[in-house]
Amino acid sequence: MKTMMKNKTVWLTAVAVILAGSMTIHGAMAYFTANASASGGHDISLGEQTEITEDFSDWTKHIVIGNTGTNDCYVRVKAYCGSQFTIDYSQPDGTAWSQGEGEYWYYSDIVPAGGQTSVLDAKITVPEEFKDNFNVVVIQECAAVLYDADGNPYADWSQKIDQGSGSGGEEAGK
Repeated sequence: MKTMMKNKTVWLTAVAVILAGSMTIHGAMAYFTANASASGGHDISLGEQTEITEDFSDWTKHIVIGNTGTNDCYVRVKAYCGSQFTIDYSQPDGTAWSQGEGEYWYYSDIVPAGGQTSVLDAKITVPEEFKDNFNVVVIQECAAVLYDADGNPYADWSQKIDQGSGSGGEEAGK
């Protein structure tokens, strides 16, 4: 009788463990099907389109942003490098560039479709021990030209893109 009771307890315990395990498998499966990894890169267009041109000479990147989209836009640029490098910006073609929020350099003029910015120079100071191996990455962003109630143009750098129509707008997600 004792052995039968012991076998019954073992079987009930095994069934309880199997049931508990089957209840958690859905959460584990959801985790594995909701996560994905990828490698490589692909350009994604979410609205206005711009293209960066960087020429390098005399330890200076000469940066020009071209508007390849169909809408006018504003642009901003930022360079990233290691802490051992310094970057000094200048604008040989005028005064349309100015340093602003978040260490970005903003182009104050509207860049028309098919147009481009004036040159922004980023002079890089590299210590001698890094002159054979260094990297400075320049990123650029664009924003649609918006107009306030008085008809004055401005850029909203925090605006979300309405992915359904491919254009920026406050109506996205409403």
